[in-house]
Amino acid sequence: MAQGCMVALEGGEGSGKTTQGRLLDTWLRDHGIQPVVVREPGSTWLGERLRTLILDPSAPGIGPEAEMLLFSAARAQAVREHVAPALGRGAVVLCDRFADSSVAYQGYGLGVDVAFVRSVNEQITGGLRPDLTVVLDVPCEVAALRRAGRGGADRIERRGADYHERVRRAYLGLVEACPARYRLLDATAPVPQVQEALRAIVRPLLRGRGHWPDCEADLR
Repeated sequence: MAQGCMVALEGGEGSGKTTQGRLLDTWLRDHGIQPVVVREPGSTWLGERLRTLILDPSAPGIGPEAEMLLFSAARAQAVREHVAPALGRGAVVLCDRFADSSVAYQGYGLGVDVAFVRSVNEQITGGLRPDLTVVLDVPCEVAALRRAGRGGADRIERRGADYHERVRRAYLGLVEACPARYRLLDATAPVPQVQEALRAIVRPLLRGRGHWPDCEADLR
């Protein structure tokens, strides 16, 4: 019987994380795997409304601690409604961000006490952690060009270069501190090449949890 497993995609603004997640979702479905896909903040009635509030570029000053707690509320609801039930029935969960985003963005990025961030997330998720976290990494100047090219920057994307550099360094530090759970992926390559590398990283976890199809001929 297949076991539940959770894959989280992390990275700074403009890393291509959401694009790669959508492609990975399609690939999994093409191989008979029906993942439960969760985005943060979002994926629930509460989460989507908090997303609108948090990312609204016209929102008045939201303090760092308040911002962290808003993200945490959205995460708590997503875990309750989607993540925990899916893992309980042995499904694959694919998360576009999870608790590490709060560590990087509000902890190291905004200066909220990292121990406090970790403690809050430990409580709201019941200690739940992804089985695998893939950090898509691009230099901040590349990410900035990508964000500029798509326009319509949200409240967090509009923060300065120093902030985005702190977030990137935080992710790199997480990978270095725990290589058993994190994998770093250079996301500066063309989208198809990054996707192939991402599939190669995820496939062993799926196979180990009994989700990968019996036929090994088509690995693409």
